Amino acid sequence: MTDLAWPWSAGAATGIGSLPGTDVAEAQRVVLGELPALPHLPELPERGPGADLIGRTGGLLVELPVELYAGRWRVAPRPGRDLRRARDLMERDLDQLAEQAEEYAGTVKVQAAGPYTLAASLDLPIGGRMLRDPGAVRDLAGSLAEGLRAHVAAVARRLPRATVLLQLDEPSLPTVLAGHVPTESGLGTYRPVAQPDAADLLRTVVEAVGVPVVLHCCAPDVPLELFRSAGAAAVALDLSLVRDLDPLGEAIDAGLGLLAGAAPATPPPAGGAPTSAQVADRVRQIWDRLGFPRRRLAEQVVITPACGLAGASPQYVRAVLEACRDAGRRLAED
Repeated sequence: MTDLAWPWSAGAATGIGSLPGTDVAEAQRVVLGELPALPHLPELPERGPGADLIGRTGGLLVELPVELYAGRWRVAPRPGRDLRRARDLMERDLDQLAEQAEEYAGTVKVQAAGPYTLAASLDLPIGGRMLRDPGAVRDLAGSLAEGLRAHVAAVARRLPRATVLLQLDEPSLPTVLAGHVPTESGLGTYRPVAQPDAADLLRTVVEAVGVPVVLHCCAPDVPLELFRSAGAAAVALDLSLVRDLDPLGEAIDAGLGLLAGAAPATPPPAGGAPTSAQVADRVRQIWDRLGFPRRRLAEQVVITPACGLAGASPQYVRAVLEACRDAGRRLAED
């Protein structure tokens, strides 16, 4: 493998996205303070509809308005109150980011749902998930690509010295590929999507946004080869769910960066957050088992919590982000 320039500094750590609470100014202070090498735009789902992953990403879609109906997001005939709320929340978040990080000159990460997780979660106006209609899924991907391109540009305008890294969250993709997404009746499932088709559709989004893309899935059976063929710069996953190291080794050897979820997203029963030494050792052990030279570890790997932290306490959030940050520094010093 040739040497690559990664879109982050050696020894970086970052968060996956969500944090607890409703105060975005405080959340951004925590992220910028604890994760100075690769801060991310925090998501606060406790603020309610429009702050959740699906509603937040739905607010970015172009010419495809969404609304809440019976507690679910669906495609709407026209823009309405729910869409305005989602867009207002995002605008406030970006304004707050600009206020706190205006002079930031490194890489900043933003997150959105990927097209298949959206398609498995958004309802059609006539009922049923968008996933049931391949044409609707293609339209959704095109709308998402255009919206993400505008979103990345909006972040870049507010942080003119920064470089933007986009993370697409695809927690539902393994169930989509396996044909396990239930229909609205719950009595059946939608047809599985073939991996080559999924890779092609993901690639249209990845190539459209104009910045490096991380594909994130904190479910078992992460489709690493699909992510690689879709053009991702990196994959983000929960190390505790990796059962077979061979696909991970092949992806890393092929040049994919790794956002390694190496610290639990909620406190384990035995106690509090892991130490930075424990987190660093966890990543080193897997890297060594894969057989790659240590000199590449801190460059190719970013340390993260296993998944989003919305279910954790503020005290745990600070402790686990600090452990990830210091673990990254330990790896850089190896």
